[in-house]
Amino acid sequence: MLENQNMTRLLINLSLPATVGMIVNALYNIVDTIFIGRGIGYLAIGGLTVAFPVQMVIMAVAQMIGIGAASIISRNLGAGDNEKADHVAGNSFFAVVFLGILICITGLTFINPILRAFGATDILLPYAKEYLQVILIGSIYFPFAVSTNSLIRAEGNAKVAMFSMIIGTVLNIILDYIFIFPLAMGIRGAALATIISQLVSVIYILAYLYSGKSTLKVRLHHLKPDMKIIYETVVIGFPSFARQVAGSITAIILNNSLTFYGGELALAVYGVVNRVIMFLFMPLFGIVQGMQPIAGYNYGARRIDRVKQVLKLSLIATTVFATVSTLFGELFPGFIIGLFDNNTDLINSGSFALRIVISMVPIIGVQIIGAAFFQALGKALPSLLLTLSRQVLLFIPLVLILPRIYGLGILGIWITFPIADILSTIFTVIVLKRELSKMEQQLAQIKD
Repeated sequence: MLENQNMTRLLINLSLPATVGMIVNALYNIVDTIFIGRGIGYLAIGGLTVAFPVQMVIMAVAQMIGIGAASIISRNLGAGDNEKADHVAGNSFFAVVFLGILICITGLTFINPILRAFGATDILLPYAKEYLQVILIGSIYFPFAVSTNSLIRAEGNAKVAMFSMIIGTVLNIILDYIFIFPLAMGIRGAALATIISQLVSVIYILAYLYSGKSTLKVRLHHLKPDMKIIYETVVIGFPSFARQVAGSITAIILNNSLTFYGGELALAVYGVVNRVIMFLFMPLFGIVQGMQPIAGYNYGARRIDRVKQVLKLSLIATTVFATVSTLFGELFPGFIIGLFDNNTDLINSGSFALRIVISMVPIIGVQIIGAAFFQALGKALPSLLLTLSRQVLLFIPLVLILPRIYGLGILGIWITFPIADILSTIFTVIVLKRELSKMEQQLAQIKD
């Protein structure tokens, strides 16, 4: 299927389940924040915003192992080496559980200084701490669900990965409502709903893996750590880790800047706007997850024509999705922000910020696809370079400089987003053209 099926149909078959799963997952983030805003208040959204970078680190570890292993598995399946693919999968299981336990212990030990560093004020700290204490317990097993979903997509079974996300999300939304409203458990209830639903997703994934339906046949001896495999997995997956961790570092600077220029309200505004941005980006990441196993498999099979074809289709699809989503956000910002809380200040400030922040989202698909494309091929350096370009090389300097120019203040923070989007997309196009040319030359030499 990965090597011979019509490319448009193949990309749809792999991307659609991933996109649906990602949208449903993003919908959970939206509904979760709405419940917290309506049931507890906008200060709780601020606390959630402070805790969110820690969740990004957890996700970073999971994606590093999952995407790195998936890239190796796709290429080995393409080359016909199923035993190596199973060994890589088993090592990814070991690595992601070990790192999850390490995150839990470290996070609970240093929770106060971590949250202070991420911008928690005296008012927001209790909300953030109460939420994060529970989330960190889930970090023991949640990374396994995220990383293993990438492996399942690598074997071409995107629907199973989609259902694992849908099951967790639907249960999360139901439990969110029960814990926050009838049981009045506050922000701790929202966190409990999250880790319980994550556990159910893990159980579903394990049931699939050992049902006999999976191409991957992970046995006990495959779990034995092989440092060469783990090293290769980490190197290839590191750009994903870097992207998420860069997001956390950016969040530290951004949260503290928002608090300095706009107080708790500005932090709550960003919490809402960030949830909306995540929702807009989810279809793009769904397409990425469909594209990666196709690109990786065909690169392993030396089918450069199909590698280029899937890249082109993915760029078109992400641009179309991003443009449609952005139009909706630009036309109805007040309605969108008002869903989270009916506070007038939040709606007015949020609508203004949302329109600016998402203005250049239609072109950002190029940047996302570019970084993920090289990762799928096992080319860690260009992927890392593209991953860091927007958040580290561009966004952080801009968000520190622009608020100080001509007294822009909070406006300078909001306009940082579209400027970073434009510059990083231009940079991605340059790197993409250069690396594609180099890749064609290398494959031509191999064939000769």
